[in-house]
Amino acid sequence: MLRAIPLPALNDNYIWLLAAPSGEALVVDPGEPGPVLQAAAEGLRPAAIVLTHHHPDHVAGAAALAQQFGIPCHAPHDERITAATARVAHGDQVRVDALDLTLDVIGVPGHTLSHVAFHGAGHLFCGDTLFSLGCGRMFEGQPAQFLASLERLAALPATTAVCCGHEYTEANGRFARAVEPDNPTRDLRLAEVRALRARGLPSLPSTLGSELDCNPFLRIDQPGLQASLARHLGRPPQDRNEAFGALRLWKDTFKQ
Repeated sequence: MLRAIPLPALNDNYIWLLAAPSGEALVVDPGEPGPVLQAAAEGLRPAAIVLTHHHPDHVAGAAALAQQFGIPCHAPHDERITAATARVAHGDQVRVDALDLTLDVIGVPGHTLSHVAFHGAGHLFCGDTLFSLGCGRMFEGQPAQFLASLERLAALPATTAVCCGHEYTEANGRFARAVEPDNPTRDLRLAEVRALRARGLPSLPSTLGSELDCNPFLRIDQPGLQASLARHLGRPPQDRNEAFGALRLWKDTFKQ
């Protein structure tokens, strides 16, 4: 049984390890090498690296770790990622023999155009595309593109563990409550998150089923959310793509 371990890094990032009982581990989005080196000093053995997108807080430690441990680094086709030893795109697979693990590569453009996610062994490593109760900023993509990416992830099994790149859940929850006030399942999730964070524990991983019940960016068609968007825009959204774009822009300017 593989276990997902979130290593706090930088300000609010997580570097994810997917570790086997024997100690071998996949490293996901190492924005700095230190937390992985500490985990290695405590007995974990990095076997491979995967990167979801080019932003420095997800890739800056990859080259040093790949060199130190002599392991491959799988990354999207993006010249801004210089640590890659192998390039991947939507529909590819990454095999990590040391973990008996096969990861499916899912193209998820929106946050960046070359962003990918990795899905395998019941876990989704989605970088900055999907957060618990939120999604990433739309730096390079368009609303229709980003919405399609999220819906690609939403089609995965509901039991999938959602391993996001940042600890943003509480802040995302405040926005989720503002745009869809009447969601008791979301309120239960927020209470759980507050209890975890009060104990210094991560709010992640979430599950895809929980996100489908609670995350406004996966709930564009819900009547309560549509009504909030209509009030915010002064008219109903013309279509689902406009609804998503308006929701993302609203989040960008939301005052916590």
